[in-house]
Amino acid sequence: MSHFLGTHQNRLDAKGRVSVPAPFRNALKLQEESALVLRPSHKHPCIEAWPAAVFHTLATPLDRLDLFSEAHDDLAAALYADAFPVDADKEGRIILPEPLTAHAGLSDSVVFMGLGRIFQIWEPAAAELRRAKARERAREGRLTLPGNKDGAP
Repeated sequence: MSHFLGTHQNRLDAKGRVSVPAPFRNALKLQEESALVLRPSHKHPCIEAWPAAVFHTLATPLDRLDLFSEAHDDLAAALYADAFPVDADKEGRIILPEPLTAHAGLSDSVVFMGLGRIFQIWEPAAAELRRAKARERAREGRLTLPGNKDGAP
């Protein structure tokens, strides 16, 4: 599995360390990746965790914008200014920086939510609410993937 799948709950210790779930560590190994970039989501109260190589692909579309435009400045600030590169220790733990834990409202328990190419780290009750709302909107909007002619998600 090279994608981040599923929802996993782990404890956040007093030093801000949390173990990355084993399936997510395996996905990183399959991607030949060890570094992650953590950033606050600009859409949700959670932390986004990007494999470093995937995060760096964001530079290409950003570089298409005029370097001196407000759009470039805003997107660059939103993507890069609050990003933190991290590496897991030998036990598979990462340290969640305090500004990110505050943004996500994290305390002693966190939920890792797989989103395919990236994963998110949530406060447990907020994660459940997010998943429920996403399922509801997908059903109501009859969302499907591009190129899927039979309408199945």
